[in-house]
Amino acid sequence: MAVINGQIFAELQATAGAEFVAELVQAFLEDAPALLRDMIRAAETGDSQVLRRAAHTLKSNANTFGAADLAGLALALEQGANPGAEALAAQLRALELAYAEASKALTELSHA
Repeated sequence: MAVINGQIFAELQATAGAEFVAELVQAFLEDAPALLRDMIRAAETGDSQVLRRAAHTLKSNANTFGAADLAGLALALEQGANPGAEALAAQLRALELAYAEASKALTELSHA
């Protein structure tokens, strides 16, 4: 399965224009690391509201670009039922890896 759904990304470019989508991708790539840091910090401090809010934002942004895996992992954190520290840490690691893959793919697609 592709990291980014090419059809969704192409439709976004057709609707909004490739140049604008490139700007959206750049904003996402600048904002997402802060959201990831917020989620990690929230997990460490037990602040479920901050964790869910950041996960929701990341999920919504990922869905915009067709990054289904990233969006799904963020959704799981947004809806999380306090899985315990080890499980939460594993979810966050998986989210970071999915973001790394998505950011690489989005960078390539937006400069194609």
